[in-house]
Amino acid sequence: MEVTRSNFKDNLGKIYEAIEEADFLAIDGEFSGISDGPSVSALTNGFDTPEERYQKLKKHSMGFLLFQFGLCTFKYNLTEAKYVMKSFNFYIFPKPFSRTSPDVKFVCQSSSIDFLANQGFDFNKVFCNGIPYLNQEEERQLREQYDEKRSQANGAGTLSYVSPNATKHPVTIPEDQKKFIENVVERIEELLQKEESSSLELEPCTGFQRKLIYQMLSWKYPKGIHVETVETDKERYIIVSKVDEEERKRREQVKQVKEQEELNDAVGFSRVIHAIANSRKLVVGHNMLLDVMHTIHQFYCPLPEELGEFKEVTTCVFPRLLDTKLMASTAPFKETISNTSLAELEKRLKERPFSPPKVESAEGFPSYDTASEQLHEAGYDAYITGLCFISMASFLGSFLSPPKNPVSANSKLIEPFFNKLFLMRVMDIPYLNLEGPDLEPKRDHVLYVTFPKEWKTSDLYQLFRAFGKIQVSWIDDTSAFVSLSQPEQVQIAVNTSKYAESYRIQTYAEYSENKHGEKRQGKRKWTEDGWKEVEAKRLKPQTLPPLLQSRFCNFASFTATSTVGKRSMSPIEEESDSDGDEVEEAALDPSDPLEESTDDGKMAKKFKRAKREEDAAGDITTASSTLFEVPDMW
Repeated sequence: MEVTRSNFKDNLGKIYEAIEEADFLAIDGEFSGISDGPSVSALTNGFDTPEERYQKLKKHSMGFLLFQFGLCTFKYNLTEAKYVMKSFNFYIFPKPFSRTSPDVKFVCQSSSIDFLANQGFDFNKVFCNGIPYLNQEEERQLREQYDEKRSQANGAGTLSYVSPNATKHPVTIPEDQKKFIENVVERIEELLQKEESSSLELEPCTGFQRKLIYQMLSWKYPKGIHVETVETDKERYIIVSKVDEEERKRREQVKQVKEQEELNDAVGFSRVIHAIANSRKLVVGHNMLLDVMHTIHQFYCPLPEELGEFKEVTTCVFPRLLDTKLMASTAPFKETISNTSLAELEKRLKERPFSPPKVESAEGFPSYDTASEQLHEAGYDAYITGLCFISMASFLGSFLSPPKNPVSANSKLIEPFFNKLFLMRVMDIPYLNLEGPDLEPKRDHVLYVTFPKEWKTSDLYQLFRAFGKIQVSWIDDTSAFVSLSQPEQVQIAVNTSKYAESYRIQTYAEYSENKHGEKRQGKRKWTEDGWKEVEAKRLKPQTLPPLLQSRFCNFASFTATSTVGKRSMSPIEEESDSDGDEVEEAALDPSDPLEESTDDGKMAKKFKRAKREEDAAGDITTASSTLFEVPDMW
């Protein structure tokens, strides 16, 4: 079901009902861009820590807009042995609710916009008819504005908001406003004396003058009149009406109901996120870290500074998350699934040893045809994400005795995957653990190398030629991580660089210690310079739950391979090209004839071309290594 601002209110009840009755929910998002850097590679490094990856995404991705949100609800019909699906495709845009509403600024990435346009994305529906939204802080501020407006109004329906002294003492009128107020009082006196007149329309005035009018009339005319501000597209003005007490109360009640409706309209799509959070249902996504971060950032609260706080907020909004990309990348699935991109995963899960689930659309909801591949429509992507989850969960159920199908969203079989989000292109940390400490792999085989800007991957290969096979992970134009095949070679490499003038080599431990030292020094400086900001933040009301008790899960070993050379693809090209090959690093072997050339990038081009030819032929062979080994979870 396509949902825009025009039909959002009419369908909100259906959305709430679908969420409430569902066994689990699947989500997906489409954005106006991915990285505000030169490419997605600016966001990723094979040796990022979870904290570093979070900070990169927070810095380089949150300026973009999530403007399409897909939600699919799945409920199992036991009688007919099938899942019933309800799909919603929301178009979202932060249209200002009023003159005082937040005027959101966001950025677009040309490659992302071009890609979506080529996929048939309708931007007119976003910008002309997108559903507005407010995060919790913006909603709180808007409610305060409404409360302040009520406190200025007279009438029994709002007396609780009026200052205790408002009706006991005259209002102090500034000298420059006395003539204006006297004129208003004269006109109201004339209204009260003329039996044929029932209302008076005052001329448009400033907000301060309207406030004075409300305060003065509340004191001078506690009964007998009703005051209301009317707003048009161009101006605001006050209407004063002669009413008896019963009519005045009725009008105040109608006004409050209207204000509540306006506030709900302003909160808009955030009400859907609130319903998902309140349901406590399992929420399934695919490679969903960015989806989760954008959802919290736009509809809940600005992302916290530290990763630990982000984990707390996330588990508050989404108590149970499951990432199908991570699920497909671990045992027992990784032995039979070679490509975990969403489209390829959905196709693979239709084949043996898996079986496609029986899913039908609910009555009144449109159905999707996977044969037509409506990829990059958020609702469709959420739908096939749900299909993938059902297939993989059922496969796990086949190992039970007797086999179980379907597998409940609350089953202990899938519990090890809860609240672990896939980390793209990280070599030895496959997931971000939302409910416990993150993995800390031993990186005693990794070197941090700094060098001139002109260097290419081939130069690094020449530098480390004597050490055999290496892997290169670029940080920026002048630094990279280089992993050696044998940890005992690390100190030898460091010693060889002591007298070098053009480059420098450090162990990963030295690099990490230096970085932590700089961070501590930066925090001290920030504390000295930013005490006012700290105090403001301390006084700002915040409600965050404590971290839930950690559940630990040991995932099977991961492997990583990559292409050679500095990356310059657009974000969309990188995402679609490498979704199945999570880590883009350089795996170099002196015996490989492709690596003999050191001519600025020629070797990289040959390597990439050869790999594409292998992939096209279906014979994918990658240089892989076991990065960490743990017992199988099953």
